[in-house]
Amino acid sequence: MKRFGQIIGVKPEHLERYKAYHAAVWPEILSMITACNITNYSIFHKDGLLFAYFEYIGDDFSGDMAKMAADPKTREWWDIMEPMQEPVANRAAGEWWSNLDEVFHLD
Repeated sequence: MKRFGQIIGVKPEHLERYKAYHAAVWPEILSMITACNITNYSIFHKDGLLFAYFEYIGDDFSGDMAKMAADPKTREWWDIMEPMQEPVANRAAGEWWSNLDEVFHLD
């Protein structure tokens, strides 16, 4: 299992809408997340930043992420979410959500 932490901004004028969508995530999205070996997924908010945490339990992260990105319902969801989000300025090339380096963990 690999743990992931990620950040992205949320545009203030879209925060309540973003939260409303996530209070009732479409079942197809939840099924795809699970099918792509992601578990224990949470998103937190503070001062215009979203922090996501999830655990990946598969053995082909790139393949699973490609599978998710190819899913039409997921693309539809992302098309709604992306205009509400604001990637951080110092993200790596190709990132939307910026990956964080884990510096500490205690089980």
